[in-house]
Amino acid sequence: MTSMFRRSCAAARGLGIEPLSHCKLAVPFKGVSVLNDPMAQGINDSMDQSVRAAYAECRRLARRHYENFPVASYLVPRAKRDALAAIYAFARCADDFADEPGVERRLEALADWRQRLHKCYRGDSPGLSALPGRTGDFRAEGPVKGPTEGPVEGKDGLQPFSPDAVFIALGDAVREFGLSEAHFENLLRAFELDVRINRHRDFASLLAYCACSANPVGRLVLELFGHREEELFALSDSICTALQLANFWQDVAVDLDRDRIYLPMEDLARCKITPAEVEAMKLSRRNSPGDVRSLGADDRWQRLMALEVQRTRELFERGKPLPERVTPELRHQLRLTWLGGMTILEKIEAVRYDVFLNRPKLTRMDFLRLYLRARRGASLGV
Repeated sequence: MTSMFRRSCAAARGLGIEPLSHCKLAVPFKGVSVLNDPMAQGINDSMDQSVRAAYAECRRLARRHYENFPVASYLVPRAKRDALAAIYAFARCADDFADEPGVERRLEALADWRQRLHKCYRGDSPGLSALPGRTGDFRAEGPVKGPTEGPVEGKDGLQPFSPDAVFIALGDAVREFGLSEAHFENLLRAFELDVRINRHRDFASLLAYCACSANPVGRLVLELFGHREEELFALSDSICTALQLANFWQDVAVDLDRDRIYLPMEDLARCKITPAEVEAMKLSRRNSPGDVRSLGADDRWQRLMALEVQRTRELFERGKPLPERVTPELRHQLRLTWLGGMTILEKIEAVRYDVFLNRPKLTRMDFLRLYLRARRGASLGV
């Protein structure tokens, strides 16, 4: 998942937050009729139009970055696919803020995003404020300047990827599916960590980071499909952490360009590799890519990566029962996700861990093969 969310998104340890379907939101719930009130009907029509436009913007953002998040998968029903796109847009925009130059500017942008999230859960987002008895408009009044980009006129007055579009869509998804605010809070904590920290002392530190950066995404997906069981959350955490770790090992070279090393410093020291040796690969790749003697050919590097891949595979195995324990409409998607992550590990091993010269990735044929395996289901052995 840009840096952090590309990997992707201790989740909310205290999930004592009541599902929003039991909370008082300033939004009409489905099934609440206002058809007898002409003024309210006009407001609802306007809101529906704004929500549809907002979802369209989120889907457009998701399609541009398909590899990062499976929001375009037709294995997921359309209504839930839209909600996934809104979740993705929220996190993708925050991730972009975390990659801006200047620490203070990044943190200010993330703080603003958190305030917008709080307003969304209070029912104060732009698309949620113009209800009967309240004033406001569902759309931006003219071009809106987001924290990272200038004003761009959008469809139906909504600004593409603006706070309005993101939070109108997210607010609707929260209302419809009862998504817990704690998961979004944890994602924001991870983005803030990305601003402040670019090295991790040990594997425990890296797992703590993944608990905020990856696990909340899995928990949100489970909530989207009506699951709130702690056992399923734990299985999902294992898979999501494994997915993020697999992406770290896959993208060592990519992250070096952002001055980030996710390999634990303790593990580097154990294998007698200095951070300077890893960082030197960045300059070698830039200055003479055709003559690079990759660190990946070094026995020390192969021992290090074998250790990390094995740890990651153990996490995948720990979460393996999850697909067969969820609702059928989510089952195929989770099977495909699990198979994709395990295949990335196999591809890292196939290049003898030399991710500097050969970035492992899934091909179209891989996706087709894994899709067919996911449909059969028995291939997971669960």
